[in-house]
Amino acid sequence: MDLSKYFLYASSLTTAGVIVAIVVYYMFGKQLQTVKQSDSERPMLDDNTPLLQLRLQAHERMIIFVDRINPANLLLRLHQQGIEIGALQLMAVNEIKTEFQHNITQQLYLEAATWNVIRKLKDDTIAMVNNAVKNLPTDASGVELSKKVLHYMSEIDENPYELTMGLIKQDIQKLF
Repeated sequence: MDLSKYFLYASSLTTAGVIVAIVVYYMFGKQLQTVKQSDSERPMLDDNTPLLQLRLQAHERMIIFVDRINPANLLLRLHQQGIEIGALQLMAVNEIKTEFQHNITQQLYLEAATWNVIRKLKDDTIAMVNNAVKNLPTDASGVELSKKVLHYMSEIDENPYELTMGLIKQDIQKLF
C-alpha cells in the first residue's frame, strides 16, 4: 500500500506540473516567441528599411556638417572683400551654430560617442575662431582672422575634421 500511495502521489504531482507548464506556455509562450523574433530581427537591418535609410541620411548630413564647419571651407565661404574681423567672427560663429541646430535631430540615429565628438568639434571650432580674434588687433581685417585660424589648423598634427569624418564613416560601416 505504501508503494501505491507513493505512485498515486507522484502521478498527481506530475499531472499538476504538466498542467501548470501548459498553462504557463499558453499564457506566456506567444510573448516569448515575439520577444525572440524581435531580438533576432534587430541586428539584421534590411537595405530597404526606413530606419537604415534614416541612419545613413543622418551620417551623410553629419559629414556635410563637419565639412561645412571646417575653417578651410567655412572662412572661404563667408569671406567678403573688405570684411572686418568682428563681422567675420560673428558670421562664422552664427553659421556654425545654425548648421548645428539644423542637424541636431540627427543625434537620434548616431552612436552617442560619435555625436559627442561632433558636438565637441563644433564647440572647439567656435572657440578657435573666438580665440583667434582675441589675439588680433580690433582693427584687423577678416583676411587676418582667416590667416590666423588657418595657420593654427596647419600646426595641428591630425586634422580633427578629417578624424571626425573618419569616425562617422566607421559608424556607417557598422550598419552593414
